[in-house]
Amino acid sequence: MDKIRVLEVIRQGQIGGGESHLLDLAAFLDKDCFEPVGLAFTSGEMVDRLERMGIKCHVIPTLKAFDRHVQKQIVDLLRRERIQIVHAHGSRAASNMLWPARRLKLPFVYTVHGWSFHDDQPWAVKKARAWSEKLICHYADRVVCVSKSNAETGRQVFGLKKADVIENGINLERFNPDGQFADLRNEFGFAPDDFVAGFIARCTKQKSPLDFLEAVRLARQQDEHVKGLFVGEGDMDAEVDAYIAQHQMQDYLYRSKFRTDVPDLLHCIDAYCLPSLWEGLSIALLEAMAMRKAIIATPTDGTKELLTDEQNGLVIPFEQPQQLADAICRLRKDKELFARCGQQAHDMVERRFNAKRVADSVGQIYSELKGK
Repeated sequence: MDKIRVLEVIRQGQIGGGESHLLDLAAFLDKDCFEPVGLAFTSGEMVDRLERMGIKCHVIPTLKAFDRHVQKQIVDLLRRERIQIVHAHGSRAASNMLWPARRLKLPFVYTVHGWSFHDDQPWAVKKARAWSEKLICHYADRVVCVSKSNAETGRQVFGLKKADVIENGINLERFNPDGQFADLRNEFGFAPDDFVAGFIARCTKQKSPLDFLEAVRLARQQDEHVKGLFVGEGDMDAEVDAYIAQHQMQDYLYRSKFRTDVPDLLHCIDAYCLPSLWEGLSIALLEAMAMRKAIIATPTDGTKELLTDEQNGLVIPFEQPQQLADAICRLRKDKELFARCGQQAHDMVERRFNAKRVADSVGQIYSELKGK
């Protein structure tokens, strides 16, 4: 039986949540049935990792949501690689892939890793992005949402008619809290009795990095044992660095650019903080939960399906760093709550969020599209 050649497309080559999803999907797809090929619009660690896995990966440089100048390159790539299905991950990738896929009459799958429209946007911007999402979903052969809340938001905002809900999954062998890990606490200068709040995410407005920094600063005023770990990079790097310098946080906050040793990073923290303004279903959050970390997060679409306040995490309001600081201090003092949140978070991920299950579900969609 000939393998189905699938082009897995994503906006950037650096690793974030969507990129981790793509890596796991490519790793766990049934290689007897499918042959994945990668495409990103920037280079980065994800591209390198796909190639180390033996998966061919291409980069067509562009930062635009729809770039007419790269459309011919994409069409040529689809033909050259004999692609049979196009799977776009995220709206930026989908907007660049929709026309080439339709031109060549290829089945088009769109996975929504959080909608591109948000309540904090100006009305005209939100309206335009909702229209764009509606257009992509209308012409996609299959739409995949990573949470039920995402699918419901699509129905409410622009009348999304049909979507497959396939919750994100992670590699539970890699994110195993009982594994062996590097001693990063010592490397970063954290003492054994420090309580380390961690932020491991892209440094963008979506993730509210300044809220995390302000919360660590406020929590430190309440408890001198609170310290912070900030790992990530993005378009808010300059603002983050300026904030750290302005408030002289260097003595109790370790700042790092992007790193690939995420399990080691998670092992060295006590609480994982995700004060995002929006999310689909955060891969980073699932990874932290799998590592038995106490979670503090805002009620974004996917997160509110994962967390039950005071059971497997603490849910805080959007853009409220004082409440995030109070939650950090509360977990530091309440050992029973701290242990319960970490254990129940781990148990939920182990039951429901396995990357192999995701790959099998997506593979079924591919097979249905090709009539196999």
